[in-house]
Amino acid sequence: MESILTELIILTVVIHTVDTLAYSVRLNSVKSGQFALSFSLFNMFVLVSRTANIFQGPLIGSIVGLSIARGLNPAGDLRTVIFAATAGTVLGILLIPTFLRIFEVAVRRLELTGSVPSLVVEALHINNVKRIVKSAVRPKKTMLEKLRYKEIPKRLLILNAVVTGIYTIGILAAYYSALLVPEHARLSAVASSGMINGIASILLTFFIDPKSAIITDQALREKRPYGDVKALVILLIATKLIGTLLGQVFFLPAAQFIASFYK
Repeated sequence: MESILTELIILTVVIHTVDTLAYSVRLNSVKSGQFALSFSLFNMFVLVSRTANIFQGPLIGSIVGLSIARGLNPAGDLRTVIFAATAGTVLGILLIPTFLRIFEVAVRRLELTGSVPSLVVEALHINNVKRIVKSAVRPKKTMLEKLRYKEIPKRLLILNAVVTGIYTIGILAAYYSALLVPEHARLSAVASSGMINGIASILLTFFIDPKSAIITDQALREKRPYGDVKALVILLIATKLIGTLLGQVFFLPAAQFIASFYK
């Protein structure tokens, strides 16, 4: 079971690192003015994250199934996975300056090559890998100075933290709830994970993404300063980090709430 947990932790770190880097794409799109190209290229990174997410469910199921068979409580292991989400977010934060530098170059190369697969093959060339490693940049405190934080809606940030918390533990809570219901209801409880993440995705789509897009679009049309988008990205990332920590608080109550429908 330890090997399965290790694989799950690595996957979770990758998923949340990529999700965190996704926020920074707004900075590149506004700075370069190449909004469509930036998001087209980033779809490749999102694909990696989503593909990893597909394998997360079966691994969680394996851990819970083995725990049931052995009479163990997997809560500690699942909380470790939630912590991996926090670690992945922190890693993404540390990688943002380097990612933006590489991403800027990649967008320019995509405009020339016109093909994401060709760009990937080019990036994997040993000389380019060495250049990427040498491009590493440390985050600086100056990135946080003189930002217009007051211009960013507080409700947007609170909602982002809560939704991130729900999204972080949706699958974990659903699988853990299988331990809290009669045996005949376990599959039904586990299947509710899709509903929980679906609700979180709807909240993101209807309440968070549109407002973030409006601020970004206004900056592209020079109706807002670039600093507003920078503040938006930093605050959304900060509340995402808080959201993963909230996941630790939400985990057991969410599992008990799910189980209450199947007892």
